[in-house]
Amino acid sequence: MLFRSLLLDLDASKSVELDATGRVVKWTGCIPGQPFEFSKQDEGRAEPGSGRPTLRPSVAEIGAQPALVFLQQELVCRDEDAFDSLTTGQGHTWAAIVSVREQRVGVVDVNSFFGNLHNAGNYEGLWGCFTDDRRPWYGVRNGRSFGRFDANNPQMLAPPLEVGRYHLLVGRMQAGTGKVRLDFFVDSATPASTAEIQVSSSANPSKLAIGQERDAIEHPGHESFDGEIARLLIWQRPLDDTELASLVAALKKRYRPDGP
Repeated sequence: MLFRSLLLDLDASKSVELDATGRVVKWTGCIPGQPFEFSKQDEGRAEPGSGRPTLRPSVAEIGAQPALVFLQQELVCRDEDAFDSLTTGQGHTWAAIVSVREQRVGVVDVNSFFGNLHNAGNYEGLWGCFTDDRRPWYGVRNGRSFGRFDANNPQMLAPPLEVGRYHLLVGRMQAGTGKVRLDFFVDSATPASTAEIQVSSSANPSKLAIGQERDAIEHPGHESFDGEIARLLIWQRPLDDTELASLVAALKKRYRPDGP
């Protein structure tokens, strides 16, 4: 059942393409029939190639699985509309194996490891981020107001994560066209934070970026996180509680984010 409606699976042990300097130029999803490609974004960078992450071939703490290292860098999916439905009524679940480093301040408390915010207007879409003191948070913006943060742009915070240790982060948005629940999980199937948001079916999110909250070519890296990502999965539906508990158990078994 966990494979039903699985839209994206980015696995650092698969389909990572490097340039001659060892920087990542492409990371391809491994869902059959849905090979979404996340590629380098050099536009807007003063130094060509500086926006490309690198690959750590083996990370002992997560069972010798590899991870991509992002230092205010990003990879971008060029499909403008592929991930729009996640926040306009269909609901979603995402899961990431992430390690955070000390953050370099850009926009205060906005250090994003992924997001598909619209790059104009009220910036609708979803995003996963860290504060400047390494508190992970998850949010959805419905495009009804610009505010940071308010009822249309909730920020679901969890306690700070220690530097260099891998954790499992999971976000879930219920399906529907009215007011729906959001849940944020950290290393557990019990929510660390919850919120509600009014769904806007007319919202228009944009390209999904990894290591950044959007395709921010006008100031690349300014709202990006410093850290590592070993896995990112996204479903086009909210997993139920039983499925979510199974997901948490399976990912912790493979990646051991709690340590040996």
